[in-house]
Amino acid sequence: MDLSVKSPENITFMIDQISEKLRMLNIGAIKGDAFDEEMYEDLKYLYEMVMRKDSFSPSEMQAIAEELGALRK
Repeated sequence: MDLSVKSPENITFMIDQISEKLRMLNIGAIKGDAFDEEMYEDLKYLYEMVMRKDSFSPSEMQAIAEELGALRK
């Protein structure tokens, strides 16, 4: 998958991967179509940061969830 291309499919992929990696309980609440392509670079940065780490503290998970909320339309 070429994440350098801004597309709704890539947004959905990154959101799904972040949700899976963080084992978020309410995955259905975060959908790719809720994010604007204008925020793509910020979302990609968050995705890359999440994928690099193996585990997260509760405060880190909270901060990531808040950032996802801020990036939504």
